[in-house]
Amino acid sequence: MATASSSQSQTAHVAVVTVSYGSDDVLGPFLSSLTGSSALPLRVVVADNKPAGDPHVIAALAREAGAYYLPLESNRGYGHAINEAVRGLPAEIDWVVISNPDVTVGSGSIDILLTTAHDDANIAAVGPQILSSDGEVYPSARTIPSLRSGVGHALFADLWPKNPWTRAYRRETGSHLMTRDAGWLSGAFLMVRRSVMDELNGFDESYFMYFEDVDLGYRIGKLGLRNVYVPGAVVIHTGAHSTRGGESARMIRAHHDSAQRFLFKKYGGPLLWPVRVILGVGLGARARIEQHRILP
Repeated sequence: MATASSSQSQTAHVAVVTVSYGSDDVLGPFLSSLTGSSALPLRVVVADNKPAGDPHVIAALAREAGAYYLPLESNRGYGHAINEAVRGLPAEIDWVVISNPDVTVGSGSIDILLTTAHDDANIAAVGPQILSSDGEVYPSARTIPSLRSGVGHALFADLWPKNPWTRAYRRETGSHLMTRDAGWLSGAFLMVRRSVMDELNGFDESYFMYFEDVDLGYRIGKLGLRNVYVPGAVVIHTGAHSTRGGESARMIRAHHDSAQRFLFKKYGGPLLWPVRVILGVGLGARARIEQHRILP
């Protein structure tokens, strides 16, 4: 574990946790960007889901940034890695920033999120405006998928990008410039109250990848608490970890499996069994179509 300064361990009330999976190309810029993200000391943890081979690169990057390096024995998913990092945080941590490593954080962005959430106990999570590397706004604050918006988005997003279901689900109505409540916030970068993370036992680890952030936002809402989008805070998500070919096909399958898991969880019970059958068939068909498009 990397050694942090004594002042950091004694005074930090905000922790930043990220998960590396062969992220040596992007982790350095991410850690460097944290320096200007807050005037407060930050306790930073790098959980490594791929320590086999040469973990020394990731460990060295963490050490150089004054972060803690947490190698994990096996890759049990993004949510599991985040949960492991959070479990090891000291009691004085009040806020947990969850971030992908292929992100650069805008100046003062963590402080802006803190200012929004600090004095309202009903705010459990806050998320920034997320931009792509070419400056496009990513719809990071969405509604909870429903039978109408979720299924309509799943079926028509590729064929008819501006369909009403996708627009409703993504909140594509110019609201990316407004501070507002959301059903869920993207796990690429968000800040969550530590007490709420503890109460919910963190991410649901049955999601290996994808939809763990949707599920977290949904459970926050079930507690009667708020997820709030704050566009004054800005991060850039490079998407450098996107993959192609066979690996992308597996990720498509994982995404649709996770979507099905969430919708089955939301629409549980014997009376909704026919609904789950239809959802499963539709999501399976869409996954096969998308896989066919990218494979030779």
